Amino acid sequence: MGVLVVSYNRFIVLLFVTFAANVWFASAFTGTYGVNYGRIADNIPAPESVVTLMRAARIKNTRIYNADHEVLKAFKGSGIEIIIGLPNELLKEISASQDRAMDWVKQNVEPFVPGTRISGVAVGNEVLGGADQGLWEVLLPAVKNIYNALDLLHLADHVEVSSPHSAGVFGSSFPPSAGAFKESLMPYMKPLLEFFSRTKSSFYINTYPFLAYISDPEHIDINYALFKKNPGIYDEKTKLHYYNMFEAQLDATYAALEKAGFGKMEVIVSETGWASKGDPNEVGATVENARTYNLNLRKRLLKKKGTPYRPKKIVKAYVFAMFNENLKPGPTSERNFGLFKADGSIAYDIGFTGLVPSSATSLFAFKRYGMMYAVCAAALVRIIT
Repeated sequence: MGVLVVSYNRFIVLLFVTFAANVWFASAFTGTYGVNYGRIADNIPAPESVVTLMRAARIKNTRIYNADHEVLKAFKGSGIEIIIGLPNELLKEISASQDRAMDWVKQNVEPFVPGTRISGVAVGNEVLGGADQGLWEVLLPAVKNIYNALDLLHLADHVEVSSPHSAGVFGSSFPPSAGAFKESLMPYMKPLLEFFSRTKSSFYINTYPFLAYISDPEHIDINYALFKKNPGIYDEKTKLHYYNMFEAQLDATYAALEKAGFGKMEVIVSETGWASKGDPNEVGATVENARTYNLNLRKRLLKKKGTPYRPKKIVKAYVFAMFNENLKPGPTSERNFGLFKADGSIAYDIGFTGLVPSSATSLFAFKRYGMMYAVCAAALVRIIT
């Protein structure tokens, strides 16, 4: 009888583990914290190792900028929600053909779900307000074609279609209540928002206090940008105080959406971060500032609270980025946004542990996660023996 009870219990545990690893919930974001997994590098860990790293750090959400099959296979059974990207260079052909959109979804989404928890498709990145105005007109048709393909395959209830924007979409953003989209973009932005409102998609914004600070370090208090103690700013219209630029930028986004007629739409931060190294003119790009920003941001997100203007809308954000990417073009800062170095060690300590030891390794994190995995391993041995 005792053997039967043990066998039954073991069966239930293994059944639960299998279910938890493969069940597919209609959720675009688990919790409040995610990380962008950029891969413009030739020296970062293999995707399987990245999954191990994310799970050890309890990172439950990630974004990639394409639909790399090697990555999607590695994330199978991990339980990590992943948004895949449809690159800007594909927008024109996807917008022109529903069949092409269907082929893309059949190749890059359908074969991997539900084992890989693809929670969204980001159609393009920072298109509106970008230099290539030819893409402005094709963005909405591409979005619609991808959504329709997902819908025809009965995947639209599980996979959210979105399109992240840069701060370039704003005509004004200070003070937060003055947030408004550029008038020149409204012929493209408003129909896009109307479609996202119908599909119940969120508005994704890439927001960088780092970029705002380095553009005007003489007039912006770095403590305000880093979530450190500072006098803050006061918005006369809303009578609200802001003590960090991150929340001010978010509320400027909510104000812009409200003016456009979409005040109830949720805002998710698709990118934010701070560079640990930069060119001489990139003031503030230091390891200490990157650590301060990302540590304080993580603490802020774990509080699961809203902004001064939208206190009931819990803030969710994807940090940029998982790794320093050595092949990214542009200024030095572009190659130094990583929470982790190319070898998998931490770039600085915000409570995570790396794949290999680092001079910045967190003793607290080691104790926390090391003990946790030791206990889990011991429990698993007891279950299967």
